[in-house]
Amino acid sequence: MRPPQAAPPGAALRRRSGVPPLRAPLWALARGVLLLGAVSVVVFAATSLLPGDAAELRASPGATEEQIRALREELGQDAEPWRLYLSWVGGLLGGDPGTSLVNGRPVADAVAQRLPATATLVGGSLLLAAPAMLLLGGWAGSARRGRAVPTALLTGGAAVPTVVVAAGLAALLSGALGWVPAVSLLPPGRPPVQSPELLVLPVLSMALPTALFGGGLLAGAVADVVGRPHVADARRRGRPPWAVAAVDVLPFLMAPFARVLAVAAGGLIAAATVVETLFGYPGLGSLLVSSIASRDVPVVQTVALLAAAVVLAGLALADAVAGGTDPRRRTW
Repeated sequence: MRPPQAAPPGAALRRRSGVPPLRAPLWALARGVLLLGAVSVVVFAATSLLPGDAAELRASPGATEEQIRALREELGQDAEPWRLYLSWVGGLLGGDPGTSLVNGRPVADAVAQRLPATATLVGGSLLLAAPAMLLLGGWAGSARRGRAVPTALLTGGAAVPTVVVAAGLAALLSGALGWVPAVSLLPPGRPPVQSPELLVLPVLSMALPTALFGGGLLAGAVADVVGRPHVADARRRGRPPWAVAAVDVLPFLMAPFARVLAVAAGGLIAAATVVETLFGYPGLGSLLVSSIASRDVPVVQTVALLAAAVVLAGLALADAVAGGTDPRRRTW
């Protein structure tokens, strides 16, 4: 009689989770869509609570209430909030987020023009911050004595406001040393990568706090891995420290590292708003600030929802990486 075969690893856990393996990706996609829908409601509600509107700001001084009301009707902002929300969501689903209330330009064109600049800024910051996270997390997590001190230093450094970091770097690199320009005004039509000197201050201002923040988060995971028996055994067998870090420690950090990168990407998008405004960098962050000031609601809503979608996509990717290493652990 043929003996019964053992169930594959993780089968019992999948049965207890209640989600069939083949349906897990669909369920994750459904959760992402639901979360993005909830975010769209929050974004719309937040923009609706802004004092004043585009009609009041565009009206000439001394305009009457009737004139402001007529201008609001001309801009299509006189309907009930729920109708405006449904119209906005319907346009997004059809690929048309609307038109600017300030200049009548399609929002999609304005976002597409600024998106490469912000993507370059965020991507460059992640490229610098990611390896620094691993190094700082490894330093703080592998300290055999007084591990709380390195972690506290990383946490304290990450708590410094982005505007303070940017001002300090500008004073040092531009004011004192004169190595880079103090502002990052890109020439019209020139891609950011063709002016790397203009990216130094914005990228460093975003990458340094992100690296400290990520290193502090990874310190606990590094300490947990370093304390495992296989790492101690590798050290007893005389394996070099670099080999222990690369072979015995690093593979076990991929899941938490993916989660930290997803959170860091969201933080970088938020930091880009401050950094782009400070250095005059023509990206989505500066577009968002100017649109809030002018109450250009369609632009504000689209940029904010795009940032939220990027964060959710990062979390979904981190969940997929973590699920590949341990099916019991989920990000959402």
